[in-house]
Amino acid sequence: MTKQELLDCHQRIIPFVHNTAVLTSRSIDKEVNAQVFFKCENFQRAGAYKIRGAANAILQLSEEEKKRGVVTHSSGNFAQALSLAAQSLGVTAHIVMPNTAPEVKKAGVREYGGIIYECKPTVEARQSLADEIGVKTGATFVHPSNDNNVILGQGTAALELLEKQPDLDFIFCPVGGGGLIAGTALAAKYFADTCKVYGAEPYEVDDAYRSLVSDKIERNETTNTIADGLKTMLGDKNFPIIRALVSGIVRVTEDEIIAAMKLVWERMKIIIEPSSSVTVAAVLKQVKEQPEGFQNKKIGVIISGGNVDLSKLPF
Repeated sequence: MTKQELLDCHQRIIPFVHNTAVLTSRSIDKEVNAQVFFKCENFQRAGAYKIRGAANAILQLSEEEKKRGVVTHSSGNFAQALSLAAQSLGVTAHIVMPNTAPEVKKAGVREYGGIIYECKPTVEARQSLADEIGVKTGATFVHPSNDNNVILGQGTAALELLEKQPDLDFIFCPVGGGGLIAGTALAAKYFADTCKVYGAEPYEVDDAYRSLVSDKIERNETTNTIADGLKTMLGDKNFPIIRALVSGIVRVTEDEIIAAMKLVWERMKIIIEPSSSVTVAAVLKQVKEQPEGFQNKKIGVIISGGNVDLSKLPF
């Protein structure tokens, strides 16, 4: 995927996405002794960055493919994003969701016109049902993260961040299926070649960390995390990008995730979901553990989303 392809993608999706705000917090800067710039995709359409990749993927389909619709599997954010992008383009969206997905995210899918099919909360169950729907309807499968058009779309969040703050030393973002961090790494490579990209992961779903150690795609052995958007695994399209361009993965505990979520809600007065809090927790941890490398630096943080089930707050 080239620099021009990323630029073309950005232009293509402009009518369908928000160029979200980049916010700062003096109190958080003081706490970490660094300048932190938050790219607030919690203000994005459908409440998360994933509308970027979803819109790009649908826009790249032929007219005949659009008529037959699209199908995906997702715990929530990509489900909502693909539903909204499809609705905006007059395309039918079939959405496979685990039966454990947050009700607020199911409600969002329904609001955007997506047709929900529930399954057991395993990667195998998701993919099997999505394949079955594709055969029955002729819908094109759009993977939430392991798709080149999706990766390019997700990379536009970091591209916009670097347009506003081109001198970043680091960008941190969460790692679930790997689409966002792969796109972010491409954006950094092409538009800020001295900027290092770090991923953030819960210890409970640390497959990306282990994949970089073993040099092969690892699976999650548990999914016992509050960060429901990060329970998926890497794919063969995004892992080579991550392996080549990402400097490391920072793992955080569930308590650290909750503390970071509370910190941002209290200090910045914005709603971020647990998957976004993972990234903030990783920055707090990395700066504390390696102050010589991160203090007094300029750090970008991709706040990936703000879709929170308010009936299940962890504090």
